[in-house]
Amino acid sequence: MERPHSTHQPHPASGRSPRAERPLPSAHAGPAAPNRSRLLATALAALACLSVQAIPAAAATTDDVVSRGVTIPAFYTPPASLPSANGALVRSEPLPLALSLPGLDGPLPGTATRLMYRSTDSNGQPVAVTGAYIEPSAAWQGGGPRPLVALAPGTMGQGDQCAASMGLQHPITLNGETVSVGYEDLAIYRLLASGTAVVVTDYVGLGATDRLHTYVNRLDGGHALLDAVRAARALTGASITSASPVGLFGYSQGGGVSASAAELQPSYAPDITLAGTYSGAPPANLTDVIKGIDGSALAGALGWSLNGFLQSDPDLRAVADAHLNAAGKAALNDLSTMCVGDAILGYAFKKSTSWTTDGESVSELVENTPALRATLDNQRIGNLEPTSPVRLATGIQDDIVPHAQARQLAVDWCRKGANITYDAINLPNLGDGLLTNHVAPLITDQGDAISWLTDRLSGRRATSNCWTMPLQP
Repeated sequence: MERPHSTHQPHPASGRSPRAERPLPSAHAGPAAPNRSRLLATALAALACLSVQAIPAAAATTDDVVSRGVTIPAFYTPPASLPSANGALVRSEPLPLALSLPGLDGPLPGTATRLMYRSTDSNGQPVAVTGAYIEPSAAWQGGGPRPLVALAPGTMGQGDQCAASMGLQHPITLNGETVSVGYEDLAIYRLLASGTAVVVTDYVGLGATDRLHTYVNRLDGGHALLDAVRAARALTGASITSASPVGLFGYSQGGGVSASAAELQPSYAPDITLAGTYSGAPPANLTDVIKGIDGSALAGALGWSLNGFLQSDPDLRAVADAHLNAAGKAALNDLSTMCVGDAILGYAFKKSTSWTTDGESVSELVENTPALRATLDNQRIGNLEPTSPVRLATGIQDDIVPHAQARQLAVDWCRKGANITYDAINLPNLGDGLLTNHVAPLITDQGDAISWLTDRLSGRRATSNCWTMPLQP
């Protein structure tokens, strides 16, 4: 049976109840032989297909989890127990890429495997995370072993149907109840075209059906990205090894996750040596970010943030119950199964003052509530020093993930002595609060970001430009 939006949709403060455990699919990895030809054309074809392909929902049975008309494959239901080691594989299976072309040595751009692996959440508890590994058909031309890039997706939403691994199979899900676009596919295909293997994390609770996605939780996100590297290394038949250079890549939510992972790596994953990290438009200071999001085209992200904090810290439920009115609680419940497209259609330019009992904005509520203020302070990125090179890019007109707080992250890291390449992307103001100032740098800077990262993976040294910070906007 399907509820109006999802069979597992709880009160936003209650989390999700796991379903009955399913038999584990057999492990699989099928890397194709190297072949670089036509890969760039494949990436461009992928972008074109994204605008036209619509995927209908599969028929559901009474045991299936259904989120806004989309049946979530049984693969995404975690088992009752998990392995003891972070990054250990729970299960894997072949993942059909919707955007694929035949090649002489195998499918272009490569062969994909769906993953579930163990990570550790912000409360120190084991958690199942899903994602995907893609073995490229192109040969690596940079010298040395084939490198691996762990990609942290940008904001996808909070419904399980929004997971990036599902976006590789279904670039657009459009069924009258949800709009999900796998927009990270282009960056993934561009990396594959260089001969770089890619592993993508779905994050904690996005895809996996046992809990809500803990949106912008720096520990959950950073751990999940680093453990995706470990999971890819453990996959039988993959061409990468422990000697493969590793890079991190992410923009927006993904930029915050890659930044968090870079500074957590020395303590959480000393077994992983990072060649470099790209962090684009990172939400490093959520106190500032929620001010930019409130009333914008992406106002629904406030609901995802609150849902995630309530998932991770049940003690905050009393705060939510006391300060959210009926409309606010209904919005959080509604948003818990939405993707970005749904949130824009349903909550664009909504002001959070309409969600609270006394007309306070969420920013004012945070300022006046010590428990909420402490929660956001604990999410601050920049208190630790990354020990590997980082390229941090931010659009100076970005008002969704404000430029100033992203620049401050570069300053904080520079003061700690980190090797930082800071790029302030100067584009015209394309409309306040419309997402355009946030999305434009993602598109215009992506080529430079990939080039910088592949240089690091090829062994070329990065020279910090921290000395230029006083001169840069």
